[in-house]
Amino acid sequence: MNYADIKRVDVANGEGVRVSIFVSGCNHHCKGCFNECAWDFNYGNQFTEKQIDEIINYMDHDYIAGLTLLGGEPLEKVNQEGLLPLVKKVKEKFPNKNIWCYTGFNFENVVGNMAQENQTTQELLKYIDVMVDGKFEEDKKDLKLRFRGSSNQRILDVQESLKEHRPVKYFKID
Repeated sequence: MNYADIKRVDVANGEGVRVSIFVSGCNHHCKGCFNECAWDFNYGNQFTEKQIDEIINYMDHDYIAGLTLLGGEPLEKVNQEGLLPLVKKVKEKFPNKNIWCYTGFNFENVVGNMAQENQTTQELLKYIDVMVDGKFEEDKKDLKLRFRGSSNQRILDVQESLKEHRPVKYFKID
């Protein structure tokens, strides 16, 4: 897996101050995407154990609320495999910090199809707390929305959604 960027301090992509990793590779190609350069799976640098250790160090501060996965597309198969060791380590070291994931896939597709076909998806979902799902749709762009770009996107509580077998909105967001 490659990554485009790691932000040590991010306040735009989830609640509180966060560490964010922008993975490389996305097949959605949403019109108006803010990070088009990250569509290319070969863009950026290789993600290794060194970057995992850096992210863990960046997160080791009381003011850091959690980790955000975005891109590119974190739920592309190759990116899931690269991110799984990271999220496991984050939850092991910081069980009270949350993990957000931005994906162009809708939750029903991730759980209904991807997770049934791919053990890595099933495992990854165990560690994700909040998912912003749905492709960015330029005609539904709304700058007043918190933590999402277009009105079709949802902010979901992943663990409650998995328990209830349906998308459950994350109610901490206005």
